Amino acid sequence: MQADTTLYARYDHDRKPIAIQHDGMFVYANPAFLSLLGYQSFSELEAVPVLDLVIDRHKDRLREHFSEAGRVLRNAREYPRAKVTLLKNDGDRLVAIMNSCSILADGEESIEFSLTTEADTQLKYIFLHLPWKYYFSVLFLFLFTVLPNGLLLNLNINNAPKVYLPADAPSVIIDDELRRHFPSDQVVLLLFEGVALYSDGFARSLNALAESLADHPLIDDVVNMTTQDHIHGTEEGFLVEPLLSVRNLEKTRPPQRLERALSDRFARNALVAADGSAVAMLVIPVKIDSSLERLALEDAMLEEVRKARLAGYLTSMAGQITTDVAQMRSMLRDNMIFIPATTVIGLFLIWWLFHRWLAVIVAGVVIGVVVSSTVAFYVVFNQPFNLISSIIPPLLSALTVAALVHLFNALHFASKRGLTGPRRVRSALNEVQRPALYTALTTVAGLSSLGLSPIPPIKVFGLISAAGVVLIYFVVIHLVPNIFARFDYAPWPSRKSGLASLDRLVSRLLRIGVRYPLYVVGVVGVGLGLLLPQIGNIVVETNIQEFFYPQHPLRQATQHIEEKLVGTASLDIVFTAKQRGGLKQPRVLNDMRAFQRWAEAQPEVDKSISMADFVEEMHWGFNAEDPAYRRIPDNMELISQYLLVYDGEDLFDFVDRDYRIAHVSLNVNVHGANALSELMERIRIYLGEHPSNGVEWEIAGFGRLFADQEDLLIEGQVKSLFGALGLIFLLMLIQWRSIGGALLCMIPNLSPILLIFIIMGMFGLWLDMATAMIASVAVGIAVDDTIHIYHGFISRVRKGISPIAALVKTYKQAGRAVMTTTIILSAQFIVLTLSEFVPTTHFGLLTSIGLVTALFFDLLLLPALLVLIYARRPSAITRDALFMK
Repeated sequence: MQADTTLYARYDHDRKPIAIQHDGMFVYANPAFLSLLGYQSFSELEAVPVLDLVIDRHKDRLREHFSEAGRVLRNAREYPRAKVTLLKNDGDRLVAIMNSCSILADGEESIEFSLTTEADTQLKYIFLHLPWKYYFSVLFLFLFTVLPNGLLLNLNINNAPKVYLPADAPSVIIDDELRRHFPSDQVVLLLFEGVALYSDGFARSLNALAESLADHPLIDDVVNMTTQDHIHGTEEGFLVEPLLSVRNLEKTRPPQRLERALSDRFARNALVAADGSAVAMLVIPVKIDSSLERLALEDAMLEEVRKARLAGYLTSMAGQITTDVAQMRSMLRDNMIFIPATTVIGLFLIWWLFHRWLAVIVAGVVIGVVVSSTVAFYVVFNQPFNLISSIIPPLLSALTVAALVHLFNALHFASKRGLTGPRRVRSALNEVQRPALYTALTTVAGLSSLGLSPIPPIKVFGLISAAGVVLIYFVVIHLVPNIFARFDYAPWPSRKSGLASLDRLVSRLLRIGVRYPLYVVGVVGVGLGLLLPQIGNIVVETNIQEFFYPQHPLRQATQHIEEKLVGTASLDIVFTAKQRGGLKQPRVLNDMRAFQRWAEAQPEVDKSISMADFVEEMHWGFNAEDPAYRRIPDNMELISQYLLVYDGEDLFDFVDRDYRIAHVSLNVNVHGANALSELMERIRIYLGEHPSNGVEWEIAGFGRLFADQEDLLIEGQVKSLFGALGLIFLLMLIQWRSIGGALLCMIPNLSPILLIFIIMGMFGLWLDMATAMIASVAVGIAVDDTIHIYHGFISRVRKGISPIAALVKTYKQAGRAVMTTTIILSAQFIVLTLSEFVPTTHFGLLTSIGLVTALFFDLLLLPALLVLIYARRPSAITRDALFMK
């Protein structure tokens, strides 16, 4: 009788003693059954009557038991049981409980029976014979599917500017010191437009809105026409009162209010448009370290606007807080789309390639475990999750699928060789385990090299995503095989619509590389050489406004506000006197005003405010608002008297009460880091050429925080790229134990990186926060395919196979896998181009281009190089020290 291969293969690895009899004769017994009864192989039992293995007095009992079992199917809840004494091969006796049922084996009705001995019921035996690897794998996957989700509830989403700088960066230290004395420049600006902006009703609603917002626990101060200090002259001197007093509305008419607002030097172009067509409200929050709180604050502000019945007047919102919220909304939207999209794409491609539901289900679980566990590291290590971090879920999802495809491809080949269960898994692991280890290490090297970046989010992204790759290797190579060893017995289907079509494409590309190696190498070399100068056109730039597409509401709102009022970016020039009261000196205040006049003459600066403006206003008001007195008094005692009489609050937003620290606030209309850096350099030159004795100066504020990232970005790019290349070369040198082999594997992976930079230079794509990571990420991923190919090739050549034959055999198996993984990775990364956030779009596009380019170089350039080195010198591998093991 022909054996039922799939059924018997499953029983071959079962620890329970199982046998099958047909017409009273043994037709199958698994190794556990043979071992229990002392037989070496089934040939000793084949065609032996089952009754011969029991003592005489139990033969009738066994006949009755089998007769009853013949009427019970396998899916029955309980099987017939019988206690019998068996005769072992050496003559000893064994008491066992026999459980039997009827099955269909090889198309014949048969009886399957298993044995349970007294030893089997002991706890020690049960524990020692548990398939612990399988249970451990299932338990691990279950726990790491559930546990990280609890941690993710505490994820700190924070995209504030200081997150992108080291805590000890000079700009951070200076800004922290500045904020100890003065309000934050991380503000929200609300712009109101419409009819009757200076009417009684609008004034009362605006004031009510300001009061309700000021009561919010996340808001420090609110500035608008009804709260802004206005200095004007009186018979006794000067008076400080609100620009628009709600209590005294009956004393003025709307035209008078408009005229007063436009004449106020502090409100003009800051709180009131130059033509009076718009008014603004400036909301200054307390220090907030969470983007979710900023989002809640923005929602609360809009709700208060609605309650004040001013929603119809509100036309725009802008400022650093609003920008951060827009970035966070974009990040959340992207994650809601990209995480399921990349997962679905990966699972669909696995199904299309292998048509194996077990592979699809396991892949889905593994992706969830890897992504959620890795993101949970941000909570464990108390790191903020930001726009850089949001790339991790789609990245790790793609890498997980790629690693699984290599394993599934090896299982598919093992299935074609007729292997099943554990033997199939062992064969697959023998093929992929070592290259998988080194591909994981090289990917870890590429990602962890980002840890050399001085920019904290990039550094943390690199290290945590590298930990995620380690997790991928552990789960895919050490856990997933245990599940397949237990369940994977059916043959893997071969379908022309999946793997076969990839085989044909790989073969065509390989044929070109093998037949025309000199042409391939020459064309690639000349092409890259001609395009290389484009790298010099790369611009290192970061511009938050241009991170969004022109039609984005934030960008349109910011542009509209800057057309109506002043620039929304800010710089602070901090002046510090050596002694208390040092800033009251007329000389110092005149130097401050001179700097303001120079600064306002710069095209990037729309407005400046300092304590000197307040002193001028008080001197002007004290002298009956005579324009000739709108200047700094020459007498320090008079200045001190003005400051003593001043009973407002706005002055102390610009100078401390000891008059030792002050800052000049500049409203800047540029948002690019390069433009801000150029402006700051001119400011440094001016202040260096016009020193004020006894006073030190420094530049602070959001503008400097943002601009200082550029220098760190360049430094991080250089360190991380060279760090990645160095680590990868070292790992390949250790793997191949050959300098030549390591250098050879670097060539097809350096070329795609050059191409990425060439494309950036040709099409004007900036080197910014997102694109700065592409080179390290791409080279770490792309080299994986090279390792799989070179490992298969060199292993076969060292076994005596000719180089050409080794190439063909290697590409027949590994070529399919690398093309498959590249398709999957590129498909998942290309989804990122649907983002409304420009850096994410560029990251997805350029990474896909790099991976596809690396694939074609692996399928064209690498075989051409191997042919030139080995095929024309077959003995090179044994006698050339450069390529020897």
